[in-house]
Amino acid sequence: MLADFEKPRKPEKEEMKQYLKEEKEKLAACQMKIKEAKLPVMVIFEGWGSAGKGSALGEIIKNIDPRFFQVATMDKPPTEEERRKPFLYRYFIEIPEKGKFKFFDTCWMEEVTDGVLDGKLTEKEYDKRVKSINITERQLVDNGYLVMKFFFHISESEQKERLDALLADPNTAWRVSEEDLWENEHYKKCLKVYDRYLKDTDRGSAPWYIIDADNKKWALLQVLRFLNQGIETALSNSSVAAPIRQNVFRLNPMPKLRDIPLDKEIPEEEYKVRLKELQEELHALHYALYNKKIPVIIAYEGWDAAGKGGNIKRIAGALDPRGYVVYPIASPEPHEKARHHLWRFYNRLPKTGHIAIYDRTWYGRVMVERLEGFCSENDWQRAYNEINEFEKELSDWGAVIVKFWIHIDSETQLQRFTDRQNTPEKQWKITEEDWRNREKWDQYEEAVDEMLEKTSTEFAPWYVLESVDKKYARIKALEIVIRAIKEALDKKG
Repeated sequence: MLADFEKPRKPEKEEMKQYLKEEKEKLAACQMKIKEAKLPVMVIFEGWGSAGKGSALGEIIKNIDPRFFQVATMDKPPTEEERRKPFLYRYFIEIPEKGKFKFFDTCWMEEVTDGVLDGKLTEKEYDKRVKSINITERQLVDNGYLVMKFFFHISESEQKERLDALLADPNTAWRVSEEDLWENEHYKKCLKVYDRYLKDTDRGSAPWYIIDADNKKWALLQVLRFLNQGIETALSNSSVAAPIRQNVFRLNPMPKLRDIPLDKEIPEEEYKVRLKELQEELHALHYALYNKKIPVIIAYEGWDAAGKGGNIKRIAGALDPRGYVVYPIASPEPHEKARHHLWRFYNRLPKTGHIAIYDRTWYGRVMVERLEGFCSENDWQRAYNEINEFEKELSDWGAVIVKFWIHIDSETQLQRFTDRQNTPEKQWKITEEDWRNREKWDQYEEAVDEMLEKTSTEFAPWYVLESVDKKYARIKALEIVIRAIKEALDKKG
């Protein structure tokens, strides 16, 4: 893309002035349309050092109400805390809200290409990161985002001339970094790496726009034109449903809920002995996890009154409180609804060596949101594949993922609901919403069967915990978690 880049015709001076005025007015007029359409706009600026990214960004935001945009500068290496999260974590948490702009002064490209140029990123790691980026950008677009990516391109001689001019003036010399000088000295090597990355991440859903940056006003005009065109296209396509992607992951066969026997139980004395043994074993494994820097994700879904809370309590009771967190997931807050449905879970990922336990999860998209009409059919149909891709990203990061469906029958639920209703100290556990959900038992069962069928992958399998006898379900959960952790430790060596 860069190697064979042909410069477009640059307008004459008066033409340039008129065109810039028109495009700036267009962008200013687009703000309310973007807000009304709830279109989130993600604009990524990449390019050579001293190519004028900052200048263009400064000029563009002058035309936007400050309430409707933010700027993220991502040129610093990840912190120690960020390195203990998945590669895309620090970028994904920065995505814009619906109806707003987010401008990125460099994004995930720089971390990848720097890793290649420094020799710190292997070919396999490069391919994995590029794949993650392509999936993430596609997911964003499928979920209604406009992703605009600009690369500011200048020649080796032009870059050197600009760097020399900056260095010659004491007031601007500070703007030239060692990285800029190294880049110019190794221009051809960098060109090859940048060109490869641009080709590998140039996709129809989020294409690259190469900007001829030899002249600042010309560069600005090109960006404004592409940006306005992109916004107009996105607004006109806002009612078009995104395609449902085909699953590419191997799935484990799962039984239908109605076919699972619920007569499993464990005697009280055996339960007490096994609980003590398993909790002691898990406690010891927690320290091994920390030493090996392995993150663990334990996800709980299940019927109301099935025993999630008690099950989580027995897992958490075995762990060092400094190394785990339990997330009770409720309905999304307004600022969470305004972003990609997985955004709020990216914000709740554990660090390496830590354990995150989720009481309700990202699967709300294909259950409660599906059945209560909180998202469109296209949204929840797409979510199966998006969730599988999300969990694959976590698995590739090195996370152990264990997903539990806590299962009881309708009669058991009714008995427990009635007991809660009639016991004063338990009444806080039962709500009108629980009774309403119960009326939709058959619909929920159908949704759960489909969820289990479409998202039980080899890297993030589902386990059904038969919980008519809560004690049996607790022991089974502990055994499964311990087995999964041991397998991960063995692989780590």
